[in-house]
Amino acid sequence: MPRREVTATPFAPVTAALRAMFGTDDLPGLARGLLVDDEFGWAPASTLIDGTRLPELLRNAAVRWGGTPHACAALAWKSYSYWTALPVVLGWASARRVPLAGPDDVLIHFEDHRQLLTLGLRSGTAVAVLPNDPLALAGLPQVRVVADEAELLAALRASLLDAHLSPLIAAIQSEVRVGARTLLGSVASGIAHGLLRAADNLPGPTTQNIETLLGALDLADLIELVPGANGEPTVQRRTCCLAFTLPRPKVCQGCCVR
Repeated sequence: MPRREVTATPFAPVTAALRAMFGTDDLPGLARGLLVDDEFGWAPASTLIDGTRLPELLRNAAVRWGGTPHACAALAWKSYSYWTALPVVLGWASARRVPLAGPDDVLIHFEDHRQLLTLGLRSGTAVAVLPNDPLALAGLPQVRVVADEAELLAALRASLLDAHLSPLIAAIQSEVRVGARTLLGSVASGIAHGLLRAADNLPGPTTQNIETLLGALDLADLIELVPGANGEPTVQRRTCCLAFTLPRPKVCQGCCVR
C-alpha cells in the first residue's frame, strides 16, 4: 500500500485484514467497513456497562439460545468479546496499529435480527502506533504515538480489557451468576481463533503473536495451543463457554468438556 494511503487511512490495515480473513466486508457481527459515520440508531458500549442496554442484550440471548440465564449470558459474551477484540488484535498483528476500543468508542445496535448484535467503531476512534509508523508524522488528532512495543501492548490492554471488557464482566455478573474465568476464557479463545484463522494474511509467527497478546492480557493460562489432525495449531480451552448446556447442546472444537 502506498505511503500516502497508509497515512491517510488509519484503519486500512485492520479493514484489509478483516476482508482477507472473511473474503467480504459484510460481516455478521461488525458494521460494514468497521467505522460508523452516521451514529443514528447506535449506542456506545458504555450503555452495556452502566446497565442501560445490558438487559436487552441478555433478553436477546435468551430468545436466541433458550438456555439457562447464565449459559445465554456466557454465549452472548463469547460473541460480543470476539467481535470487539478482533479488529484490535488484527490491527496489532498486521501493522502494530491498535484501535483503542474503549467502551465510549465501540458502538452497538440490535436492529439486525440475523445476529445477536452489531458492533462498529466511531470514525474518530483513537489508534495507537509506533514511532516508525507513517501515521506517527501525519498529525492526525486520533493518532497516539507510543514509545515501543511494550507501551503499545499496554495501550491495547488498557483500552480493550481494563476499560471495556473487565467492567462489562462485572456488569454481567450483577445480572447473572457466571464466573469471570469462564468469560475471560472466551476472550482468550476468541483471540487465538481469530489470529489462527487470519494467519495466512498476517506477518510473523502466529503462535508467537497469540502468546504475546495473551501474555499482555494475563489470559495465557486459559487456553493451550495443541497440534490438530494435520499438525496445525488448534485451540484447547481450559474453561467452558457453556454451549453444551443448551436445549440443543453444542460441544465446540477444543472444548474442555471433551
